[in-house]
Amino acid sequence: MKIGLIDVDGHNWPSLPLMKISTLHKKHGDSVEWWNGLAHYDIVYISKVFTFSPDMEFCINAEKVVRGGTGYTGNEPGYEKNLAPTVEHIYPDYSIYGIYDTAYGFLTRGCPRRCPFCIVSEKEGCQSHQVAELPEFWGGQKYIKLLDPNLLAAAEAENLLNQLAQSKSYIDFSQGLDIRFMDKTRTDIIKRIKIKMLHFAWDNPKQDLTDQFTAVKRWLGFHASKMTVYVLTNFYSSHDEDLRRIYTLRDLGYDPYVMIYDKENSPQETRRLQRWVNNKFIFKSCARFEDYDPKKG
Repeated sequence: MKIGLIDVDGHNWPSLPLMKISTLHKKHGDSVEWWNGLAHYDIVYISKVFTFSPDMEFCINAEKVVRGGTGYTGNEPGYEKNLAPTVEHIYPDYSIYGIYDTAYGFLTRGCPRRCPFCIVSEKEGCQSHQVAELPEFWGGQKYIKLLDPNLLAAAEAENLLNQLAQSKSYIDFSQGLDIRFMDKTRTDIIKRIKIKMLHFAWDNPKQDLTDQFTAVKRWLGFHASKMTVYVLTNFYSSHDEDLRRIYTLRDLGYDPYVMIYDKENSPQETRRLQRWVNNKFIFKSCARFEDYDPKKG
C-alpha cells in the first residue's frame, strides 16, 4: 500500500503517532511518505495536537483518511482517539523527520493534579502510571526527550529515573517535574542523570511551595541557570501573587519563567511582567518590576 502522512502542526516537534504508524506500515512492506497533494494514497494519516492549528482544507485523494490527536474534537470523519496497542508499543521511525541523535517518548501517562487549564487528567486519567520501558523508544541516542506529564507521580518513578541515569544520555524532562513529589532519594537519582536543564512549575499561587523549592535547591545544589520554574499567570492569580512567586523563586536560587494563559486577552501589565522576567538581561539588571520601564529597555 501507499501511505501518506500529514503533520498538521508542522515539523518543529515530531509527531510520535506518525512515527509509530510509519514503522508499522514499513514492517508490512508498505511505502510511506509525507502527503503529496498530487498523489493518490491507500491511506492518509493526519495528526493534529493543537486545536488552534488550522486543519487540512485541501482535497485528499485517498481510499481512507484517518485523523487523530488532541487537536480534534472527536467528531471529525475518520477520527480515531488512540493508537492500537500493537502500534502504541512499536519503535518510532525517527527517519521520517531526519532525527538520528534524539529519542522521543512516554514512560508514564496520566496526572493526579487535575489542573483546570490542562487536559491531561481528562485525556489520560487521574493516576500517573508506567506505560513503557525506555528501550521501546530509545536505541542508544545521545539525547532523550521525555513527554511524560507527571513522571514523579507514578509508583514506578524511582525505577524509571534509574533507567534514565543508566542510559548515560542527556535527559530533557520536557513537560517538567512536579516538585511536590521530589524527595531526597529521588533527588539523589536525578543528580546521577545527565541534565542540561531542569524544569519545574509553580502554577497555583494559593499553594505555598516555598518549603519544597527550598529543600530541592539544598539537595540538588544546582545553579539557577540550570533550574527553570514556569510561573503561570492570567489564570487564577493577581499581579501581586505573580510577583510574590517570581521574587521568591529568584531569592531561592531558581530562574522563573512567566507563562501567560490566554495571552491575547491578558492585561498589559502581565505582558510587561513576562517581558521583564523572560528577558534575562533585563531581569538581572533591573531587580524590581516596579522599577522596570519598557520604554527605556
